[in-house]
Amino acid sequence: MQGDTLKTTAEVNTAVDDMEFATARRELPGFVGMAWRAAAVAFVAFHLWILLVQPVDPTISRAIHVFFGAALGFTLFASRASTTQATRVPILDWLLVLASIAIPFHYILDADGIEMRSFMGPNMADLWVAGVGILLVLEFARRTAGFVMPLIACVFIAYCFIGPWLPGILFHRGVSFDQALVELFNNNGVLGTIVQVSASFIIMFVVFATFLQTSRAGDYFNDVALALVGRLRGGPAKVTVLSGIMFGAISGSAVANVVASGAFTIPMMRRVGYDRATAGAIEATSSTGGQITPPVMGAGAFIMAEVLGIPYTEIALAGLIPALLFYVANYIHCDLNARKLGIRGLPREELPRWSYVLRHLYMASPLVLLIAMLLQGYSPFRAAAWGIAATLVIMFGTTLAHRAMVQGQNILAATVATFIETGQSIYATLHNSMKEVMQLIAVCAAAGIVAGVIGVTGVGGRFATMLLDVAGASSLLAMMFAMVVAVILGMGVPTTAAYAIAAAVVAPGLIRIGVEPLVAHMFIFYFAVLSSITPPVALASFAAASMAGADMWRTSLIAVKLGLATFIVPYLFWMSPVLLAQGPLLGIMLSFTTACCGIYLLACSTEGWMWNGPLALPLRFVSGATGLMLMVPELVTDLSGIAIGIALLLWQKRTYPEEVTPAAVRQA
Repeated sequence: MQGDTLKTTAEVNTAVDDMEFATARRELPGFVGMAWRAAAVAFVAFHLWILLVQPVDPTISRAIHVFFGAALGFTLFASRASTTQATRVPILDWLLVLASIAIPFHYILDADGIEMRSFMGPNMADLWVAGVGILLVLEFARRTAGFVMPLIACVFIAYCFIGPWLPGILFHRGVSFDQALVELFNNNGVLGTIVQVSASFIIMFVVFATFLQTSRAGDYFNDVALALVGRLRGGPAKVTVLSGIMFGAISGSAVANVVASGAFTIPMMRRVGYDRATAGAIEATSSTGGQITPPVMGAGAFIMAEVLGIPYTEIALAGLIPALLFYVANYIHCDLNARKLGIRGLPREELPRWSYVLRHLYMASPLVLLIAMLLQGYSPFRAAAWGIAATLVIMFGTTLAHRAMVQGQNILAATVATFIETGQSIYATLHNSMKEVMQLIAVCAAAGIVAGVIGVTGVGGRFATMLLDVAGASSLLAMMFAMVVAVILGMGVPTTAAYAIAAAVVAPGLIRIGVEPLVAHMFIFYFAVLSSITPPVALASFAAASMAGADMWRTSLIAVKLGLATFIVPYLFWMSPVLLAQGPLLGIMLSFTTACCGIYLLACSTEGWMWNGPLALPLRFVSGATGLMLMVPELVTDLSGIAIGIALLLWQKRTYPEEVTPAAVRQA
């Protein structure tokens, strides 16, 4: 049964890479491969050193981050997907590597002169570096993230020069060529705030997530989820939801989550009776939710903390309730769908024993330590560093115990062999971390170009004025407009870039119409994340569909249904920030409880099932409207929704006192 549900591992990895990356990753052989891995390890180690031990000049560290990263990227990623470039690095790519390496040395060797010229104006070398650097960033982003992100950046670059001939809010007085190069490249553009976040928070947490995967923490979280809900109705789907919460919290990339957990969860769902598209959609939706799940939300959340100037822990706390609502909705949909289709859970003998889960509870200690340190006020990258240290202890301890207790080696030989094996694992994990972070470096640098254009042309202020005019007619219309912008920008673009661009364009306008800064940025962030499952370009849904062998469009539409509540939640915390944990504890708990009830009724409406049987079409509309009433954090709507919801539930219990089988529903 399992053999016909999935493609081969090689086919899956190839298909997913085609969606996540624009071109193929090379398999670098021999000396070139060894040199690449050594350089990647040095790159990551350099970042850990400057973050934890000895800081360096921010501009120099950002230049190294972007362009040494690009140099590694041009060797790893081919200019196009072809068999001739699968292993060989052509001369043109080596020239791009040399150009990329030269740019940081411009800042290292002439740091004082560059600082002085920031007041006096650039010289010809500065202009050449800026121009070549922008071109390198665009090509780096194209290879790792596709044409969409570089195309957006090019449109904004063109806007610098054609603005004087454009009408309305798009008009600006024009930007000289020299000014455009400087503003788009230096600390207002490529080497600006977005890249600073990438060079600190993002790379640190990618390394942390990679170490957790090496230590097999992801497998442990799957075992915990299996032990908790695997035997329940529709158990494998519910396992997918819970593992999305636990594993998604340490990854922060929807496609990465799909790849990491989908190979395990999709065949399991297929085996108990889920069709291909539904299995893929459940995986895509739960994996997407990982980007909004504390303690480690998507990379955009770190940019948000930097832009707003508030501790990351406040961002994580604000995101807790919406993330819980997202997964409550997923879980309820899975339960109702299983009831409707008569899908049961897994046999008890196929589930992990609780004795095993409890005996390996230490596997969760790095994540627990990370949360504890964040709550105590430590910086995110220092908390991540301690999490990495805890992971290393686990890796060393488990390997040593296996050698000494299972293989029967003497303690000295086991210790020496474990040191060697752990060192090899650390080396492999560090260069694998570089592969994972490369796309984020590229899109953050390209998003910096867009931010530079917005700053130098002043279009952000004029867009804010337009949004203010729209809000004069209807605040809801202004929020819907912001939603559309965030979702469109996120189509085919990694969430980090989608959020960064949408925040630069839309957030100032939302703040000017009276939306709290945190609410405005969280609103944009959530819709940027949801673009991963929103057609027509839904990267997470497409990746999951490829793994399940399902139709991409059907998978995407089912994923939207599963995540429907989350499309509504941002409007709710705009109406009342209580769902962002802003307010008294009692009010937060009440709002969360009624929102969960509303999500249940909304899920009943979309699934067409409540209690033990199908929900008639008129009652589906009533259930959906009642669910929306309960989700709005207002006393009148809550009381009315509770009354109608109880009446609906009693009606269903009276109509279907016993569970209706799927066969009976089909006959009816």
